[in-house]
Amino acid sequence: MAILTISRRYGSGGRDIGHAVAEHLHYGYVDRKRILDDIGKAGEVWGDFAKQYDEKQPSVYERYKWSFRGFVALNQSQILEYALQDSMVIMGRGGNFLLKGIPFAFRVHIKASMDDRIKRLINRAGIDNENARWLIEKVDKEMAGAVYLIYGSAWDDPKQYDSVFDTSTQNAEEIVAAIKEELLKRAAADTEKAREVLRLRALAAKVRARIAIEPTFPISALDVRPKEEGLMQYGITVRGVVYNKSAMEPIQEAAKKICGEVPVEFELQYRWHPRLGEWHFR
Repeated sequence: MAILTISRRYGSGGRDIGHAVAEHLHYGYVDRKRILDDIGKAGEVWGDFAKQYDEKQPSVYERYKWSFRGFVALNQSQILEYALQDSMVIMGRGGNFLLKGIPFAFRVHIKASMDDRIKRLINRAGIDNENARWLIEKVDKEMAGAVYLIYGSAWDDPKQYDSVFDTSTQNAEEIVAAIKEELLKRAAADTEKAREVLRLRALAAKVRARIAIEPTFPISALDVRPKEEGLMQYGITVRGVVYNKSAMEPIQEAAKKICGEVPVEFELQYRWHPRLGEWHFR
């Protein structure tokens, strides 16, 4: 089967379209609340961090904090775990970036004119025109900043999506029908080879999250990548800078435990830092 990711402009009606597709095709529906609830299962502190950072542009100070990096890693891991379940509608959360190149994933962006977004928000939230515009502009700015920081790309760049739909020029029924038709086509691309690539991505994200959220792992510049090019060099590579030599082995053991029989290589560098005792990287 196929996977649908929907990135939406606030007030564009994208959420209703996602619900409609999920209902018509009997797909699972993954949204902000569901992901935040899942992140909270990693521990109460992560539930608090999720509320603090979710869909907000972090400050210069926050973007280098251990808690922010851990939140991002958990979010990405959860998205890919849901993608593995198949037949899913994944709302936002960077799903379009995480599933790029997966042939049975259909990545769409839903937009609308500012006037239509304001009208929709006024009808839904009961606020006036001025406050509706202010809220839309605020959400747009926060989302654009967060996406660019995490994925290095503009949130509204059409090249980052398979299709872009405009609810100001197309009605919701037409968009839902077009999405359903494309998902049925993409289901045929759900081959074992494509599925294996997705499994590797999900495994790499799981390893990254495990290492990123562990308070006893003094590591920065963490990068965990799957070797998915043609699957000729099957496995995962873990890179990073470790500030305590004694943490090298526990980090490696944690990754190996998650990977099981999947080969994992390590490119970890030790770097002494005079402020290690202050957990400077957090």
